[in-house]
Parts: sequence; structure tokens; C-alpha cells
Amino acid sequence: MAAAAAAQEAPGAAAIRDGFAELERQQELLATCTRLYQQLTDHFGSLDRAIDSRADSLRASRRLVHLRASRRLDALRRRELSLDASVSLALSRLDSLATKRHRDPSPSPSPSSSIPDRLAALCAAMDSAGFLAFVVERRKEVDDLRTSLPAALKLCVDPASFVMDAVSEVFPVDRRAARSPADLAWACVLVLEAVVPALADPDPEIGPARPMVPRAARERARAMAAQWKEAAERKGGVEGAKPPDAHAFLQHVATFAVAEKEDRELYRRIVLSFSWRRQMPRLALTLGLEDEMEDIIEELVTKGQQLDAVNFAYEAGLLEKFSPVPLLKSYLEDSKKIPCTSDNLSISSGQSGVNANKKEQSALRAVIKCVEDHKLEAEFPLEDLRTRLEELEKAKTEKKKAVSSCSSGGSSGPASKRIRASNGGTMPPASAPSSPAATTTTTAFIGSPSSHASYGTGSPYSYDRPAGQTLYCSQSSLAMAYPPVVPNVGIAVSYPPPPMTYPVYAGYNSGLGAYGNSMAPPFHQAYYR
Repeated sequence: MAAAAAAQEAPGAAAIRDGFAELERQQELLATCTRLYQQLTDHFGSLDRAIDSRADSLRASRRLVHLRASRRLDALRRRELSLDASVSLALSRLDSLATKRHRDPSPSPSPSSSIPDRLAALCAAMDSAGFLAFVVERRKEVDDLRTSLPAALKLCVDPASFVMDAVSEVFPVDRRAARSPADLAWACVLVLEAVVPALADPDPEIGPARPMVPRAARERARAMAAQWKEAAERKGGVEGAKPPDAHAFLQHVATFAVAEKEDRELYRRIVLSFSWRRQMPRLALTLGLEDEMEDIIEELVTKGQQLDAVNFAYEAGLLEKFSPVPLLKSYLEDSKKIPCTSDNLSISSGQSGVNANKKEQSALRAVIKCVEDHKLEAEFPLEDLRTRLEELEKAKTEKKKAVSSCSSGGSSGPASKRIRASNGGTMPPASAPSSPAATTTTTAFIGSPSSHASYGTGSPYSYDRPAGQTLYCSQSSLAMAYPPVVPNVGIAVSYPPPPMTYPVYAGYNSGLGAYGNSMAPPFHQAYYR
């Protein structure tokens, strides 16, 4: 009975164990499924969030595009409605100028006249050559010129043609017969900026947004811009142009409203190459680069031009995305770093420190001016920057005093030491010993090694070598004798031995001068300390 009971119990225990094992497998499978479900849920959740974020960005971009399009359409409608009124105002202004000129002709200004009077007289007379000459002559009074030019240019009958005539001698290419060393691109920029109010639409709501440039003048301005581009490409590209010339080109395009869509990449390259100029952010917007301002600012930050990026962000109204304070702090941190270039490795550590101090001082001054211009003192206090700048200037002054005191303490006469030759040979004395019969001037020969072959022919000098005298440049001895000098008397004269040994001077008669191996010996620069 017991055996039968045990036999019946054994299959039941095995079934129970198998059941528990199956439950464990099911539990593991359920855990795996739960984990996979959680991973898939997280993955699809991240995709949903990314899609929502992208959709929000696209919706914001679409709203911005619609807003800009509506604004531009409104501006076009307003321009179309105001076109007749603007033309009438411009014609009435020309009539008033002609009537005033006919009734009260302006006399020729005297050299002692003030800047506004001289400019007004030249513009009223449409004397473009005299106008540019006067602007260049008064270069030191550029602030007065900048203030007086807009009002004077409004007296021109045709301001666009007048300005193009004035700058045509030096822009788009310099046509002067005798080119002066002074670059006149600055004068072109000054005049092109000043004529903008004179060309502005009489409608105050439109103003400079629609320059009143005649069709013929606009075509001429477009041809001048194309000529400048061709000349710049022949010289290696716009990036290699002089900053004033590139600035004058962009200002010319903006002033006469001759920007082309296909040239926007060219404008972008010029703006990035000369972004440090103060007017570049405004010109970028005027030339139609407002949609690319974010990319331009990011590229400036990548290049380490954070200060320029701040100016562009202010002009484009992108301060929320490009906060100025972090950019300025990053700019100051970069100014303290010394780039490990070959130029820095080739100079002494002292000079490297001087360059680093100069770089940091320049960066501090630029940041202080930027903070003051944009009224950021509350967010970026300047006390620490001014203290650091004073410390650097004080250290620079003390170093100059130390250098001047060291230089004044030394001897004022010429150095008495003679520099040793690079090949290890001993330098000769200042003068060779003289004999009663003849005087010989000693010449130091730093020649090629003694292993080079020397000539074995007769002496090139027209005298008989006295007996017992060593052949010049012979390899039989490392001592080189002085070339004997033909005495003025007809008797044999014994020559004094040389005061010291010299390196062998081989290959004298090889046709290569002092180098018998067809190469100059390796000299090393001697430095005075």
C-alpha cells in the first residue's frame, strides 16, 4: 500500500514543479513584454514631443512669414497710393529750388567761409569735382562734415547723379592719373551715407525705404556696382578687398537701392568678412539679409567674434535668442588665451606676454564701450573691468620704466665684443699686425669645410711665391696664411706669420666665389642680448 501511494505521489510532485517552472517562464516573458512596452512608449513619446516641437516651430515660422508678407503688402499698397503725392512733392521741391536759384543766385564761397556755407554753395552749383576735393581737404573735420552734408546735398537738383559724379573718380575703381597714397574710400562712404536723406521719399511714412532715384541714375548705379564686383573678383575675391572699399560698395548698393537677389550670398560674405565695422549690421538689414541674421550671428560666435555678434543681435532684435552678457563674458575669456601659432612660438616668452596684455587691454576697452553704448551697466557692472584695465596699464608703465632704466645704465658706446662665426672658427682681430715693409688688411673668411677640394694650379696673383711660404688655400696645413701683398720694392720681403689659425678657404678659383660646393655655408643669426 505504501509503495502504491508513493508511486501515485511522485507524478503529482513532478507536475507541480513543471507548473512552477512554467509560471516563472511566463513571469519572465511578462516582465520582458512590460519592459519593451515601456521602451516603445518612451520612444513614441519622444517622437510625439519632437513632432509637436517641430510643428510649433513651423507654425511660428508660418505666422512670421504671414506677418512679414502682410507688412510688405501693406507697404506696397501705401507706396502705390502715395506715389503720385510723392512725385508731386518732389517736383514742387525742384521748382522751389529752381525759383530760389533764379531769384537769388548763390555767390562763389570764399576760402574763409564755414563748412556748411561751402558745402551748400558747391551742391547748389552741382560742382561735383570741387565738392569731393573740399571733403578730402577737410578730412580732419569729419564730424562737422557728417553734420553738414545731409542738408547741403538736399540743395542739389539731382542728388543721385551729383554724388555718383563726385565719387566716380575713385569708385568703383581708382581712375586718378597720379594716385595719391591716401585712400579716398572713406570719403565715398561719408558722402554715400549723407545723401540718403536727400534721396528719401518726401512721404514721412515711407522716407528712406523708397529712395527717389531716377531710372537713368539707378541703371548707372547698378553698372558701377557690377564693375566693382568684377574688379574685386579679378583681385582674388571680395574677402581680400580693403575694408573701406568693401564698405563703400555695400553703402553704394544700399543708398541707390540696387541690391540683387542673386548677389545676396556676396553681400553675406562681405558682411561676415568686415563685421567689425560699425555700419555692417544696418547694411545687412538694408540689403535684404534679415532672414539670415540668425545664421550670421551664430557664425560670428563660432569664429570668436562675440562682440560683433552682440551688435548684430541688437540691430536685428534677436536679444532673446542671443543674450549679450554671456557673449561679452565669453569674449573676455577668449581674449586671455594666447593662441599657439608659429608666430608665438618664434618669439620670446616676454614678448608673448606683452602681446597678451595688449590683446586683453583692447578687449576690455571694446567691452566697456559696448556695454556703455547699449546701456547694459545694470546687467554687466564695469567696476571690475575698469580695475583690471588700470592694473594692466600700470604694469605696462612700470615695465617701460624698468626697460628705460636698464638701457640708460648700460654703456653708450658701441659693443666691443665680436660675434663668433657659426662654424666654430675663431674670429680674426680687428686689424692684422703690420710689418715695416708692408701693411696688410685682414679679411675673415668663413668658408666651406676643409674636405672640399682646393685648386692646385698656380697662384692667380702676379707675383712669385717666395720659398718656404705656404700655398694659399692648400690642404697640407690647417693654417691659412694671409695673401701676400706685392711690395713696392724689388727685393724679396718676408711676411709675418698669421696671428691665429683660420678655417680653410677652399674653391677660390671655382667660379662660385667663396663656396667650392656650389652652396653657401650655413650661417646662424647672432643675437645681441
